[in-house]
Amino acid sequence: MTEKQPSKQNETTQAYYTLLEQIQALDFVLVELTLYLGTHPEDSQAIQQFNTTSLQSNQLKQQYQQLYGPLYQFGASPSGTPWNWKDAPWPWQV
Repeated sequence: MTEKQPSKQNETTQAYYTLLEQIQALDFVLVELTLYLGTHPEDSQAIQQFNTTSLQSNQLKQQYQQLYGPLYQFGASPSGTPWNWKDAPWPWQV
């Protein structure tokens, strides 16, 4: 019996969800660090972690947008040509 090879579409779908999950995880860390730093503004280690995580999040968001299209609305994510905001699923739909 031969094993079924994953299709290119399945690999692309898996990569899409993996990247989106990584972005969501980093953004969750940023929310938590923001809350923590609101009460501990002098914690230089937390500030360093925030800045590092912010950079990682922004890099993954740029990668996502290059591969899958816009992630944010209102000018924060430029559109390709043709207008690709009509393409689904949108990040908030998954």
